[in-house]
Amino acid sequence: MKIKKNDKVLIISGKDRGKTGRVLRVFPKEGRILVEGVNIVKKHQKPKREGEKGQVIQLPKPIDASNVKIICPNCGKASRIGYKIILKDKKQKIKTRICKKCGQELS
Repeated sequence: MKIKKNDKVLIISGKDRGKTGRVLRVFPKEGRILVEGVNIVKKHQKPKREGEKGQVIQLPKPIDASNVKIICPNCGKASRIGYKIILKDKKQKIKTRICKKCGQELS
């Protein structure tokens, strides 16, 4: 997956289009990500013990990774992610993520 935990992303489709947030968790098998403050749903919770009241809690739910663009920390624009292979030694290769707009390396 091109998006990692703690990346800042922009939502490009869905009910939260235009919002930005930090990635809290990544689910690579499902191709989904959990973004802070985005896709909040209400869940009705039953009382667990006798005498307690039920309540409505708000939870963030995962969204599809294709619905977000990463915000580059260098240029500050929402862009796609590319890869660049850097040769450290003759045998050791390092694959890094780069911003498609400015070409700078993403941390």
